[in-house]
Amino acid sequence: MLLVGAGCANPDNTWTFQSQTPPPFSAEGEVVQPDRWWTSFNDPTLNAEIEVALQGNFTLAAALQRLHAARAVTRREASDLWPDLNGIADYGSTMGPGSDRSSFIWGLDAGYQVDLWGEIESRVDAERLRTSATREDYQAIALTLSAEIARTWFSLIEGHAQIELLNEQLDNNEMGLALQEARFASGLIRSPDVLRQRQLVEATLEQTVVEKVRIEVLEHQLAVLLGEMPQAAEYDPGSDLPALPPLPSTGLPSELLKRRPDVRRDYLAFRAADRDLASAISAQYPRINLTGSLLNVSESPETVFRDWFVSIGAQMIAPLFDGGQRRAEVDRNAAVKRELFNIYGQTMLNAFSEVEDALAQERYQLERIEHLVNQVELARQSSEQLREQYLISDATYLDVLSAITAQQRLQRELLSAQLDLVLIRVSLYLALAGDFDTRSQDFELLESTVEIIPETVVDE
Repeated sequence: MLLVGAGCANPDNTWTFQSQTPPPFSAEGEVVQPDRWWTSFNDPTLNAEIEVALQGNFTLAAALQRLHAARAVTRREASDLWPDLNGIADYGSTMGPGSDRSSFIWGLDAGYQVDLWGEIESRVDAERLRTSATREDYQAIALTLSAEIARTWFSLIEGHAQIELLNEQLDNNEMGLALQEARFASGLIRSPDVLRQRQLVEATLEQTVVEKVRIEVLEHQLAVLLGEMPQAAEYDPGSDLPALPPLPSTGLPSELLKRRPDVRRDYLAFRAADRDLASAISAQYPRINLTGSLLNVSESPETVFRDWFVSIGAQMIAPLFDGGQRRAEVDRNAAVKRELFNIYGQTMLNAFSEVEDALAQERYQLERIEHLVNQVELARQSSEQLREQYLISDATYLDVLSAITAQQRLQRELLSAQLDLVLIRVSLYLALAGDFDTRSQDFELLESTVEIIPETVVDE
């Protein structure tokens, strides 16, 4: 079922599958994406921060505990496949006319429900599938966490790059203000030209404040993602955005469905609902209970070990009338199964869409950056020529100011566009990513040197 696509969903037809192979993706790279996709950017600091988050993030830790709880529920349901054995100890005293009487009863009592129609087995299968779905959900959360950290990290880098650019623009604008004030003192220009230049300096300072606030908020967000206190968060990611790695191989759409944990999660949840439905149907049929007991009954301490009684019995229970309760439970499980089927189909379509969206966005973002680079160069040439014309009184200072403002705005916009390109690649990596071992690489290295590691230690 992972190799086929869901058909159109409507009230009359929610179980249709398309048998044809999904069409290939619009672009195909040659580089195989690593399991730890973020290593493609060759940023050791980013790698280290994600490793820290995988061990310290509270959301991921909560997802791990949900997985432990799901495993415990599976073991609890599987216990119904075995007999129940209980110890019994009872003491009673009767007082009234005549002599008082006491009784001592102790022994063993056993009960077993014969899984005649597979009801218990279906429940156990459902919980096993749900546990597997919970594991896939844990992997999906780990992937989302790694992507959020990468996005925040690269946004921090771009923020620092914007501060450097703004400081450079501020120096140029303050130098221009000094020249305008000197020309005004000499009576060569009017005061509005000086005021406009001062306004440009203030606008640059205002943009600097905006970027500083943005950087501080990003640092807080990164600290929370790493499981650290945001009050003392301070990071130095540098100001150089990474070069875009080669386009990864997208592979076949059917391979994507088998690789993505969110698709596998919804598929397993759908299968678990199917087993729930089977269990609900089996609950309508008669069931057989076997009972047995071994008891010692005595009326005095001297005869405690003398009289033993063995009891063996069988009981058949057939539901005759329950007001439609069991039938309603079957209908409920059938509806849940159809719901999860459609959720699974939508998740498959979303997986395809995320890959195609990222491919299209990257393709057009590269074109946009090329046009922005050309605009920055043209704005620079225009600004320089207008300055020269202004010095010979062949252009107004308003024209010069407009050209400078446009050039500086385009420079900042180009940086933002370069960040968007990197973030689009992050989205593409996330859309193509599969699960990975969330344990630290140091732990993996240690594990490779040990022949046998207890399963409980690995789980912890």
